[in-house]
Amino acid sequence: MSVRYRPVQWNRSKVVYDTCLGVGVALYLLIYLRWAPGLVEPPLIGGAELRMRAFGTCAFWMLTLILCIGPLARLDRRFLPVLYNRRHFGVLTFFVAVAHLYTVLGWYTAFSPIDPWVALLGSNTDLSFLGFPFEWLGIAALTVLFAMAATSHDFWLAFLTPPVWKRLHMLVYAAYGLVVMHVTLGVLQAEASLAYGAMIGISLAVVAGLHVVAGRVEARRDTAPVSDADGWVQVARIDELEDGVGRTVTLPGGERAAVFRHGDKISALSNACAHQNGPLGEGRILDGCVTCPWHGFQYDPETGRAPAPFTEKVATYRLRRDGDRLLIDPRALPPGTRTEPVRLAEAVS
Repeated sequence: MSVRYRPVQWNRSKVVYDTCLGVGVALYLLIYLRWAPGLVEPPLIGGAELRMRAFGTCAFWMLTLILCIGPLARLDRRFLPVLYNRRHFGVLTFFVAVAHLYTVLGWYTAFSPIDPWVALLGSNTDLSFLGFPFEWLGIAALTVLFAMAATSHDFWLAFLTPPVWKRLHMLVYAAYGLVVMHVTLGVLQAEASLAYGAMIGISLAVVAGLHVVAGRVEARRDTAPVSDADGWVQVARIDELEDGVGRTVTLPGGERAAVFRHGDKISALSNACAHQNGPLGEGRILDGCVTCPWHGFQYDPETGRAPAPFTEKVATYRLRRDGDRLLIDPRALPPGTRTEPVRLAEAVS
């Protein structure tokens, strides 16, 4: 095998993040089991079914929050720490969903000699829309969550390659859709309380709304590139660049470059981080390196290479100064190619 496995490198941030996740899940379950029977559940609901719904609703809200983290981080950089370990959130969501399945199996087969899986998947044979076996939809969603949890480690990111890994983990939207249909065709069909219908409606509105808003903000950033006679694209005026802060520029064809002023020099490299295609242009210069805002991967701004012992590298771009304007050559150089930065002390051309 050509990709070396490296164990998770725990740090204080990961420990705090996972502790908060664990405490949050525990508090939700305790509150639901203690107060839900008097608020949203039928008064005669049994303990097993109550636990089933507690784990199920917890997994649903966790999946909702996971889908909200991305657009929130694009709208406000203060959400980036939550994005940093989002995969941990996803793995815990999978285990909460497994707990839901475990309680469901016990509920379906209580006092019955029938095999639990036969009872779960074979009891409903109505294939009409409203009567569709919603249990199958839940199993399909759990299968997607398992595939994502099982490949969450960076080993699989490198082994599958970032594009394949990214496409696999974009299936989280399919899992969310399956869960929505699972609840809609399941518990909502016989539920007298409006609580679960409101839960689905609020979740859909928040997830869709945040993605629409973030998409519009992103579209406003992608202004049409202005090119000169040689095809070089205008980035900005020199005095508009803030030291240590990235600026994203859209190039012909839709590609993006990240431009950074570092001290009295300005360099440009690909906007897509080699780790998970994170937006480098939304990052900062830390310890002399361009630092990805998603997971902290770093690159030398002049070479696009990660500092040793890391081996990641991204494409770089040539820059030139024209008066008070900064221009970029839209033709990317091979990943890891050193480029001469524009120096602020240079004479104006």
